[in-house]
Amino acid sequence: MALPVMSFTLKTKLLAPLPPARNRTTDVIERIAAEITDGHLEPGARLPTEHALMQAMGVSRTVVREAVSALRSEGLVVTRQGSGAFVSSDAARVPFRIDPCGLSSIGSVIELLELRLAIEVEAVALAAERANSTGLKAIDRAMVAIDRSIAKGDTAIAEDFAFHQSIANATDNRLYKHFLSFLGRHVIPRQSIRTKVTSGDAQTAYLALLQKEHYQIAAAIRKRDVRGARKAMRAHLENSLDRYRSLATKAAEMRAMEKVR
Repeated sequence: MALPVMSFTLKTKLLAPLPPARNRTTDVIERIAAEITDGHLEPGARLPTEHALMQAMGVSRTVVREAVSALRSEGLVVTRQGSGAFVSSDAARVPFRIDPCGLSSIGSVIELLELRLAIEVEAVALAAERANSTGLKAIDRAMVAIDRSIAKGDTAIAEDFAFHQSIANATDNRLYKHFLSFLGRHVIPRQSIRTKVTSGDAQTAYLALLQKEHYQIAAAIRKRDVRGARKAMRAHLENSLDRYRSLATKAAEMRAMEKVR
């Protein structure tokens, strides 16, 4: 049976130079993956040759081979000896992932916060209902660690994540635990977006505000107050959303003013 060969038009971004960026292999992976998930490369379609990808993207053969190997491990691509690389017939069933390098814009951080809102509000309700003594102690330890980090003048990013992870662990549902572990430390917005609140008294005051919200969440869990825990977590995440939406609005206004100039 003849293998389908994909024809490329100007509408596709696949055969176009890559912009200056961080990691060439990652860029090639994302470029090809986007073409597959957007439907420009259909199941069974053959990828361009190594040489074509090298020429079009301005990368080495090693980079192309590493990218194809990564795509194969994710189930997006299959390789056939002597024939090349092809889009997997099962490409639609790709593993969900969030690239931390993609969380460099305010918009992407807002999207992630909205996702967390859907997940963590219910997670904290389960924690309030199910947390055992071990889970409660872990939450308390995470709170103490945040206090210590703030007192030292640190950003408390790892400690903040540990607090949210301790709540996921306390749900007694391994999927919440694994999902938050998958998201990793970049669920904490200040890990990805640097604002003016980065040092000194302003940072301490900002983190103290966040910690006050954490205490309200922890108190509701300890009291087995399911409704109160939901309310406290929702308020915590929505407050973060409001802060970053405000930053997005200000950034848009600045861009508009620059265009006028």
